[in-house]
Amino acid sequence: MLGVELWAEIRRMKHVEGLSQREIQRRTGVHRDTIRRALASPRPPRYGPRPRRVSKLDPYVSEIERLLGDEPTLSGVRIREELELLGYEGSKTILDDLLRELRPRFVPPPRSFQRTRYRPGELVQFDLCEPRSEIPVGFGQTRRGWMVTCTLPYSRAFAGALVFSKEFGDIAWGMNRCLVRLGGLPNKLVWDREGAIHAGGGRPTEAFAGYCGQLAVGWVILEPGDCQAKGALERDHRFVHGNFEAGRRFANQLDFQVQLDGWSEKINARKHRATRAVVVERLGAERERMRPLPARLPDSERRFVARVPAQPYLRFDRNDYSLDPRLVGRRVEVRVSQREVIAVALDTGELAARHARVVAGGLCLTDPAHQRALDELRGERRQRRREVDVERRPLARYDALIPT
Repeated sequence: MLGVELWAEIRRMKHVEGLSQREIQRRTGVHRDTIRRALASPRPPRYGPRPRRVSKLDPYVSEIERLLGDEPTLSGVRIREELELLGYEGSKTILDDLLRELRPRFVPPPRSFQRTRYRPGELVQFDLCEPRSEIPVGFGQTRRGWMVTCTLPYSRAFAGALVFSKEFGDIAWGMNRCLVRLGGLPNKLVWDREGAIHAGGGRPTEAFAGYCGQLAVGWVILEPGDCQAKGALERDHRFVHGNFEAGRRFANQLDFQVQLDGWSEKINARKHRATRAVVVERLGAERERMRPLPARLPDSERRFVARVPAQPYLRFDRNDYSLDPRLVGRRVEVRVSQREVIAVALDTGELAARHARVVAGGLCLTDPAHQRALDELRGERRQRRREVDVERRPLARYDALIPT
């Protein structure tokens, strides 16, 4: 098909440059008959609209519109089945092409998003991200875990911490660790409606409100189903799954955390695609606007009171931890952190137990000192039983009682 620009170029070569038709054909690659027609025509070519071809779907458009009006999300397969009952014999392709044009008239428009600009140090977005595979935790076991993740939307600095429950104690520990890695306090913490964070009606739980009060920061709890409001972090989650987890192996939970920290430092040293700036450079500017971290972050330990049973063991997180058997019957305060399980007698302050916390389950952990104390107590009881003075009567007394 000869276009207007090509027609003009052929006539210029002939009448301005004086080239032969053979030379014009060599330069343009156009067939000689086309060149001859272009030179013979004083006007540029014009092409009128082509007549529309009749489609096999034309008789059924009104029926398709009726079906979509009754059920806008009706699948193309079901629509085709209904049309075949009316005699439709066309292919699936032309039906799908038509549905792409008609369906938007019957369904509500998709959600649109505004472009948000963040001020430095204003917000930090938090969320829970579940690894795709369970984490090795030793003793031949694996366990489901979660990452407390956060990002500063201005600088796009990212940090994460591995935990093994959604209880507030573990989440608070993860937030503490993330804030330490970011190096400052923003004005507000942004969360969606996580159970340990949201108490209902947009209100925070007492634990979360107390946490924010200790740090003197505000909070933003998103509306239900509005996770897109923290889109910077949601995009990071896809990056975590595809770039951090993919192709990696982890020896245990500590190795997972070490690799996560190293990966976070690596991506924070890159130029971010959205901001077109190196993350750590913007983070340095953002830290100047954030308040410094307090000398002591909010306590994230879980605390409860228990009484030492006759079998001196404490059950926590599927494991049994030994207690001092000399405290049987007395109450102890238990403090559980991410690394230790500690129990202290309430009345005297004596140490009842100090164990390294084990994430694997179904284990019985006994302190050798507790076992020695238990053996000593059992030995003392046996010794007391042996030391009981029992009168030994002469056999003649029994003989006197037996009649002869």
